[in-house]
Amino acid sequence: MTPILQSRIKYSIALMQKVESLALKYHPDGFYLAFSGGKDSQVLYHIAKEAGVRFTAHMNLTSVDPPEVIRFVKQYYPDVELIKPKASMYDLTIKHRILPTRKIRWCCAEYKELSGAGRLTLLGIRKAESPRRKKRNEFEIQGNRLSVNFDQFNIDREQILTCVKGNDKLLLNPILEWMNNDVWSYICDNNIPYCSLYDEGYTRIGCILCPMQNYKSSIRDIKRYPHAKRKWEQTIQKMIDAGYFKTSKLKNLTAETCFNWWISGKSYDKFYADEFLQGKLDFDFNNT
Repeated sequence: MTPILQSRIKYSIALMQKVESLALKYHPDGFYLAFSGGKDSQVLYHIAKEAGVRFTAHMNLTSVDPPEVIRFVKQYYPDVELIKPKASMYDLTIKHRILPTRKIRWCCAEYKELSGAGRLTLLGIRKAESPRRKKRNEFEIQGNRLSVNFDQFNIDREQILTCVKGNDKLLLNPILEWMNNDVWSYICDNNIPYCSLYDEGYTRIGCILCPMQNYKSSIRDIKRYPHAKRKWEQTIQKMIDAGYFKTSKLKNLTAETCFNWWISGKSYDKFYADEFLQGKLDFDFNNT
């Protein structure tokens, strides 16, 4: 274990210990740890254990979770609460009349963002994961109404408890500065089991056919989980039958064509998928 990683571990532990009193003011069980079964949430879980802080861990299922991940969590993290969705991703897509896309990620809002409301939530996000996350800070109020590194945080804690509403949540990101190799070093050095999908080439193990992943990853998902493609095509066909695609050039639209276009990453940037799916733009599939 490198000196840099040792320093990051100590800092993450100290950060959680420093904020625990605030978490306990919100809820007697302390922190709400958002768990996904992925490597980052695993590190977060074990660091919280090392810190000795009070927390409960929860995993929000979406109905399109890889079965390997669910089996892994049940076997190695039996104390993690698995929260079943009230409606499947497919049913909610029909309800919203739009497929989840990179720009309109209603799926995250439905399944993830409301969990832990009224509590101080621990997240395993890291700046190294994406340009967008580079802008994140250690301590935040959901909705970016407050976003600072905790060493800069000088607002009275009682004021926070007063200004945050019941449906809001405070976010703490203890491993924000960790690099990818830090995560794997921590897991390997401590002999922590991890999901087998990582050994099969997966670098992320989120939802099957997540619109945030690239086209190559989506093709891999289709081969591994052919049932997901069938379910999405059935969902899209229901949307077609219901008349949710109203543009003039879609007389010969098929569910398969629409599905293939949906998972194509270039479509989002070149053809403004969100606007098209809402019927705001005309688009000729035959020219893609």
